[in-house]
Amino acid sequence: MKALLRRTLASLNARESGASLALFRGMIAILVAVSVARFEIYGWADSFFLRPRFFFSYPGFSWVKPPGPLALHALFVGVFLLTIPFAIGWKTRLSAFGMLLGFLAIHLFDVTNYLNHYVLLLLLLVHAVVLPIGGPYGFDGRTKDGRWTTTSPRWPLRALRFQVGIVYFFAGIAKANSDWLFHGQPLAIWLAAREGLPLVGPLFALPGAAIVMSWSGFLFDTSIPFLLSHPRLRRPAYVAVLFFHALTSYLFPIGLFPWIMVGAATVFFAPDWPLKLLGRHSVQGAAGDVENPAGRPGEQLGRAALFAFALHAVLQILVPLRTFATPGPVAWHEQGMRFSWRVMLREKNAAVTYLVEDLQTGRVREVPPREYLDDRQEREFATQPDLLLQLGSRIAADEAAAGRSVRVRVDAVASWNGRRMHRLVDDRISLDRVGRDVPLAAWILPAPTEPPPSFK
Repeated sequence: MKALLRRTLASLNARESGASLALFRGMIAILVAVSVARFEIYGWADSFFLRPRFFFSYPGFSWVKPPGPLALHALFVGVFLLTIPFAIGWKTRLSAFGMLLGFLAIHLFDVTNYLNHYVLLLLLLVHAVVLPIGGPYGFDGRTKDGRWTTTSPRWPLRALRFQVGIVYFFAGIAKANSDWLFHGQPLAIWLAAREGLPLVGPLFALPGAAIVMSWSGFLFDTSIPFLLSHPRLRRPAYVAVLFFHALTSYLFPIGLFPWIMVGAATVFFAPDWPLKLLGRHSVQGAAGDVENPAGRPGEQLGRAALFAFALHAVLQILVPLRTFATPGPVAWHEQGMRFSWRVMLREKNAAVTYLVEDLQTGRVREVPPREYLDDRQEREFATQPDLLLQLGSRIAADEAAAGRSVRVRVDAVASWNGRRMHRLVDDRISLDRVGRDVPLAAWILPAPTEPPPSFK
């Protein structure tokens, strides 16, 4: 075992071209810069974080709230500016840590802003803090005589490959359900609305189009990490990546996620692929590496670090797998939906009204969510039982502060992947009992047993 560990560490610490890592560093900088710039350009910073009167929080992070206008805009500008030193590899870990804290705060301000590509960017920033990616072709790796370090140990690129592969693989595993594979839903709903598009629109009207695309998506996601890992299949696999993500970006409003994956998938290529693309050869043992074959301080992977990465890998696998620990379809009860790479798996609509019963008079008053939420928040929260509970708790707290003794319930009905409206939660249970003597899973009603509408 010790011999195997030594060989593993020696292999992971062996030097290779750092060109791919340097390009990846620049790609992360561009993606983070574009992400935060969009909030300012489109006015999302104000509409998402300054105008709403209520914000949904993650468990344990209710204390993280949007600051005032000046501090909020300074936060976005600060994260944007930090992408510059990060891109050129100057104080890389420090700038990555600042970007991580800022981007994490933005993500924590309101759960209704949750997007899978924000989570992926956060994970890539965590890697940027931990991995020595500032050395290759960066100022952090520049030697005293002004030459650039061009190589890197193997293990940072392998860690990034694992992270990107996990996203693809579990996005595919999540599609292994009857709605997606056997009923072509929710793609059938979405494609029907796009039959008027030029060129591709008529194809969506063909019988079985949704089921073919559903199976294609499932097979693509589950297989692409392995295809990209095979040297002979890598190029055609990457062509498939470009086609798949270009098509999804054209058809669906899913933001930057397709382009993040297009860039992230390049980590599967040979470490010196950017040099080969430019017609140059990789130079092994370049500046800094001749004098110090083991690399710069902090680049060597030791036993403790290897163990830490093994734990990280296990966590990356267990978090998506937790969705299988809760009975019933995740797309209905939403328990474990977040952080599990369940991308574009459900079309849900809901109607929600809170029922406030005065315990002294017995009178019941209806409180619509729009008294607390804007239109965007109302659309996002209505299908997520834990968020229904959060707003209900706020309503109860406001009633108590006004000196009224009340019981708060919620009447919520939802449509899932084209099915008829069904009651989502038990409207007979007072929300103050949920999580105390009524488990959240018991408060959420079972999913409808009827199949979704058939595909064409």
